[in-house]
Amino acid sequence: MKVEILHLIEGAKKANGVAVIIDVFRAFSTACYVFMNGADKIIPIGDIELAYSLKEQNPDYVLIGERGGIIQPGFEYGNSPTLIQNVDFTDKTIVQTTSAGTQGIVNAKGADEIISGSFVNADAIISYLQWKQPNNVSLVAMGKAGLKITEEDVACAEFIRDRLLGKKTEFTSIVNKLRHAESAQKFFNPDLDWAPEDDFKYCMNLSAFPYVLRVEPFMDGLQYFSKVSTGENL
Repeated sequence: MKVEILHLIEGAKKANGVAVIIDVFRAFSTACYVFMNGADKIIPIGDIELAYSLKEQNPDYVLIGERGGIIQPGFEYGNSPTLIQNVDFTDKTIVQTTSAGTQGIVNAKGADEIISGSFVNADAIISYLQWKQPNNVSLVAMGKAGLKITEEDVACAEFIRDRLLGKKTEFTSIVNKLRHAESAQKFFNPDLDWAPEDDFKYCMNLSAFPYVLRVEPFMDGLQYFSKVSTGENL
Protein backbone atom coordinates (compact mmCIF):
# COMPACT_ATOMS: atom_id res chain seq x y z
CA MET A 1 0.00 0.00 0.00
CA LYS A 2 1.50 3.32 -1.11
CA VAL A 3 0.40 6.18 1.16
CA GLU A 4 0.88 9.73 -0.08
CA ILE A 5 0.02 13.04 1.59
CA LEU A 6 -1.27 15.72 -0.77
CA HIS A 7 -2.42 19.25 -0.09
CA LEU A 8 -5.28 21.59 -0.93
CA ILE A 9 -7.49 21.64 -4.02
CA GLU A 10 -4.53 20.96 -6.30
CA GLY A 11 -3.76 17.88 -4.24
CA ALA A 12 -7.35 16.69 -4.53
CA LYS A 13 -7.07 16.93 -8.30
CA LYS A 14 -4.00 14.65 -8.17
CA ALA A 15 -5.51 12.09 -5.78
CA ASN A 16 -5.67 8.49 -6.94
CA GLY A 17 -6.61 5.14 -5.50
CA VAL A 18 -8.61 5.70 -2.32
CA ALA A 19 -8.71 9.45 -1.61
CA VAL A 20 -9.20 10.52 2.00
CA ILE A 21 -10.31 14.15 1.86
CA ILE A 22 -9.39 15.65 5.24
CA ASP A 23 -11.13 18.63 6.86
CA VAL A 24 -10.74 18.56 10.65
CA PHE A 25 -11.84 22.16 11.44
CA ARG A 26 -14.74 21.55 10.77
CA ALA A 27 -16.61 20.10 7.80
CA PHE A 28 -15.99 16.38 8.09
CA SER A 29 -15.98 16.38 11.87
CA THR A 30 -19.40 18.04 11.74
CA ALA A 31 -20.59 15.52 9.15
CA CYS A 32 -19.95 12.64 11.55
CA TYR A 33 -22.02 14.35 14.24
CA VAL A 34 -24.80 14.96 11.72
CA PHE A 35 -24.94 11.23 11.01
CA MET A 36 -24.88 10.52 14.74
CA ASN A 37 -28.06 12.59 14.97
CA GLY A 38 -29.86 10.40 12.48
CA ALA A 39 -29.27 11.86 9.01
CA ASP A 40 -29.99 9.53 6.10
CA LYS A 41 -27.42 11.01 3.71
CA ILE A 42 -25.22 14.04 3.18
CA ILE A 43 -24.79 15.55 -0.28
CA PRO A 44 -21.44 17.40 -0.46
CA ILE A 45 -21.60 20.38 -2.79
CA GLY A 46 -18.81 22.66 -3.98
CA ASP A 47 -20.97 25.36 -5.61
CA ILE A 48 -23.11 27.27 -3.13
CA GLU A 49 -25.59 28.26 -5.84
CA LEU A 50 -26.14 24.59 -6.59
CA ALA A 51 -26.79 24.03 -2.87
CA TYR A 52 -29.47 26.74 -2.94
CA SER A 53 -30.98 25.21 -6.06
CA LEU A 54 -31.18 21.76 -4.47
CA LYS A 55 -32.92 23.28 -1.45
CA GLU A 56 -35.41 25.09 -3.68
CA GLN A 57 -36.19 21.88 -5.56
CA ASN A 58 -36.32 19.80 -2.37
CA PRO A 59 -37.69 21.90 0.52
CA ASP A 60 -37.24 18.99 2.95
CA TYR A 61 -33.46 19.00 2.43
CA VAL A 62 -31.43 20.68 5.18
CA LEU A 63 -28.73 23.19 4.17
CA ILE A 64 -25.60 23.29 6.32
CA GLY A 65 -22.18 24.81 5.77
CA GLU A 66 -20.26 28.04 5.48
CA ARG A 67 -18.18 30.46 3.53
CA GLY A 68 -15.32 32.04 5.41
CA GLY A 69 -16.41 29.97 8.39
CA ILE A 70 -19.75 31.80 8.63
CA ILE A 71 -23.24 30.39 8.06
CA GLN A 72 -24.77 31.72 4.85
CA PRO A 73 -28.21 33.30 4.32
CA GLY A 74 -30.93 30.69 3.97
CA PHE A 75 -28.89 27.93 5.64
CA GLU A 76 -30.44 26.12 8.57
CA TYR A 77 -27.08 25.45 10.20
CA GLY A 78 -23.46 26.48 9.82
CA ASN A 79 -20.35 24.37 10.17
CA SER A 80 -20.26 23.98 13.95
CA PRO A 81 -20.52 20.56 15.63
CA THR A 82 -21.41 22.31 18.88
CA LEU A 83 -24.45 24.04 17.43
CA ILE A 84 -25.96 20.84 15.98
CA GLN A 85 -25.39 18.59 19.00
CA ASN A 86 -29.07 18.54 19.94
CA VAL A 87 -30.55 18.73 16.45
CA ASP A 88 -32.63 15.77 15.31
CA PHE A 89 -31.70 14.95 11.71
CA THR A 90 -33.55 11.62 11.65
CA ASP A 91 -34.06 10.43 8.06
CA LYS A 92 -33.10 13.85 6.69
CA THR A 93 -31.08 14.52 3.55
CA ILE A 94 -28.41 17.11 4.29
CA VAL A 95 -26.81 19.38 1.70
CA GLN A 96 -23.36 20.43 2.92
CA THR A 97 -21.19 23.04 1.25
CA THR A 98 -17.99 24.38 2.76
CA SER A 99 -14.91 26.37 1.81
CA ALA A 100 -12.50 23.43 1.94
CA GLY A 101 -13.76 19.92 2.58
CA THR A 102 -16.53 19.69 0.03
CA GLN A 103 -14.28 21.40 -2.53
CA GLY A 104 -11.90 18.48 -2.14
CA ILE A 105 -14.68 15.97 -2.74
CA VAL A 106 -15.80 17.51 -6.03
CA ASN A 107 -12.21 17.92 -7.27
CA ALA A 108 -10.98 14.37 -6.54
CA LYS A 109 -12.19 13.14 -9.90
CA GLY A 110 -9.20 10.89 -10.53
CA ALA A 111 -9.71 8.79 -7.39
CA ASP A 112 -11.16 5.30 -7.52
CA GLU A 113 -12.98 5.92 -4.25
CA ILE A 114 -13.44 8.87 -1.89
CA ILE A 115 -13.96 8.95 1.86
CA SER A 116 -13.88 11.88 4.26
CA GLY A 117 -11.14 12.35 6.84
CA SER A 118 -11.12 13.72 10.38
CA PHE A 119 -9.86 12.77 13.81
CA VAL A 120 -13.34 11.90 15.07
CA ASN A 121 -13.44 8.74 12.92
CA ALA A 122 -9.72 8.18 12.39
CA ASP A 123 -9.65 4.59 13.69
CA ALA A 124 -12.56 3.69 11.41
CA ILE A 125 -10.69 5.17 8.45
CA ILE A 126 -7.56 3.21 9.31
CA SER A 127 -9.51 -0.03 9.73
CA TYR A 128 -11.32 0.56 6.45
CA LEU A 129 -8.09 1.12 4.53
CA GLN A 130 -6.46 -1.90 6.14
CA TRP A 131 -9.46 -3.97 5.06
CA LYS A 132 -9.52 -2.59 1.51
CA GLN A 133 -5.74 -2.81 0.98
CA PRO A 134 -5.74 -0.47 -2.03
CA ASN A 135 -2.55 -0.07 -4.00
CA ASN A 136 -2.65 3.69 -3.45
CA VAL A 137 -4.00 5.91 -0.69
CA SER A 138 -4.09 9.68 -1.18
CA LEU A 139 -4.43 11.60 2.08
CA VAL A 140 -5.51 15.09 1.03
CA ALA A 141 -5.13 17.79 3.69
CA MET A 142 -7.54 20.47 2.48
CA GLY A 143 -6.38 23.37 4.66
CA LYS A 144 -8.00 26.82 4.70
CA ALA A 145 -10.41 27.24 1.79
CA GLY A 146 -8.43 24.57 -0.05
CA LEU A 147 -5.73 27.16 -0.70
CA LYS A 148 -3.57 27.44 2.43
CA ILE A 149 -2.03 24.57 4.40
CA THR A 150 -3.24 24.26 7.99
CA GLU A 151 -1.70 22.30 10.84
CA GLU A 152 -4.75 20.26 11.84
CA ASP A 153 -5.36 18.70 8.43
CA VAL A 154 -1.67 17.87 7.96
CA ALA A 155 -1.58 16.40 11.48
CA CYS A 156 -4.58 14.20 10.70
CA ALA A 157 -3.02 13.02 7.43
CA GLU A 158 0.22 12.19 9.23
CA PHE A 159 -1.67 10.41 12.03
CA ILE A 160 -3.50 8.16 9.56
CA ARG A 161 -0.36 7.55 7.50
CA ASP A 162 1.74 6.63 10.53
CA ARG A 163 -0.89 4.27 11.89
CA LEU A 164 -1.19 2.57 8.50
CA LEU A 165 2.58 2.12 8.48
CA GLY A 166 2.59 0.68 11.99
CA LYS A 167 4.18 3.68 13.69
CA LYS A 168 3.17 4.73 17.19
CA THR A 169 1.53 8.10 17.60
CA GLU A 170 0.94 10.24 20.68
CA PHE A 171 -2.40 11.97 20.28
CA THR A 172 -2.21 14.13 23.41
CA SER A 173 0.76 16.00 22.00
CA ILE A 174 -1.14 16.55 18.75
CA VAL A 175 -4.05 18.09 20.67
CA ASN A 176 -1.74 20.34 22.67
CA LYS A 177 0.02 21.52 19.54
CA LEU A 178 -3.16 22.18 17.61
CA ARG A 179 -4.68 24.15 20.48
CA HIS A 180 -2.10 26.82 19.66
CA ALA A 181 -2.42 26.57 15.88
CA GLU A 182 -3.45 29.69 13.99
CA SER A 183 -6.46 27.91 12.52
CA ALA A 184 -7.72 26.97 16.01
CA GLN A 185 -7.70 30.48 17.46
CA LYS A 186 -11.19 31.22 16.17
CA PHE A 187 -12.53 28.76 18.74
CA PHE A 188 -11.06 30.78 21.58
CA ASN A 189 -12.30 34.17 20.40
CA PRO A 190 -15.54 34.94 22.30
CA ASP A 191 -16.52 37.49 19.65
CA LEU A 192 -16.99 34.76 17.03
CA ASP A 193 -20.34 33.14 17.78
CA TRP A 194 -20.04 30.94 14.69
CA ALA A 195 -16.99 29.12 16.14
CA PRO A 196 -17.82 28.08 19.73
CA GLU A 197 -14.94 27.00 21.94
CA ASP A 198 -16.44 23.52 22.26
CA ASP A 199 -15.92 23.03 18.52
CA PHE A 200 -12.25 22.40 19.23
CA LYS A 201 -13.14 19.68 21.74
CA TYR A 202 -15.64 18.05 19.41
CA CYS A 203 -13.26 18.11 16.44
CA MET A 204 -10.47 16.55 18.53
CA ASN A 205 -12.68 13.79 19.94
CA LEU A 206 -10.47 10.99 18.65
CA SER A 207 -12.27 8.05 17.04
CA ALA A 208 -15.63 8.84 18.59
CA PHE A 209 -17.41 7.27 15.62
CA PRO A 210 -16.99 3.70 14.30
CA TYR A 211 -17.90 4.55 10.74
CA VAL A 212 -16.44 5.87 7.53
CA LEU A 213 -18.22 8.40 5.32
CA ARG A 214 -17.92 7.07 1.79
CA VAL A 215 -18.89 8.95 -1.35
CA GLU A 216 -21.48 7.21 -3.54
CA PRO A 217 -23.01 8.27 -6.87
CA PHE A 218 -26.34 10.05 -6.61
CA MET A 219 -28.85 11.45 -9.09
CA ASP A 220 -28.02 14.02 -11.77
CA GLY A 221 -24.28 13.55 -11.41
CA LEU A 222 -24.27 14.43 -7.71
CA GLN A 223 -22.66 12.39 -4.95
CA TYR A 224 -23.61 11.61 -1.39
CA PHE A 225 -21.98 10.32 1.77
CA SER A 226 -23.10 6.95 3.03
CA LYS A 227 -22.20 5.76 6.51
CA VAL A 228 -20.17 2.55 6.49
CA SER A 229 -19.70 0.99 9.90
CA THR A 230 -16.34 -0.76 10.21
CA GLY A 231 -17.74 -3.21 12.74
CA GLU A 232 -20.09 -4.61 10.10
CA ASN A 233 -19.43 -6.41 6.85
CA LEU A 234 -17.68 -3.88 4.65
